[in-house]
Amino acid sequence: MKENSARYFSNKSCAYYPCHKTDNAEDFNCLFCYCPLYALGQNCGGGFRYTDNGVKDCTNCTLPHGEGGYEYVMAHIKDVLALGRRE
Repeated sequence: MKENSARYFSNKSCAYYPCHKTDNAEDFNCLFCYCPLYALGQNCGGGFRYTDNGVKDCTNCTLPHGEGGYEYVMAHIKDVLALGRRE
């Protein structure tokens, strides 16, 4: 089991823990409870789908919650920040 830190946080007392199906609940990282890459749409790199009414559904994505998830999010956060730049 990992210890809580700036790169990893596990909230086992959460009513939704783990919020995604996983084979490794002991190492499930809750740090990005709400994925900061969601706004990148189809360019986030995760295992998502779009519902029939066009809503992005990340139910099957564990990318930010698993091994290397923190590093992946940090490597792509600049793309999210670019969305807020004034042109």
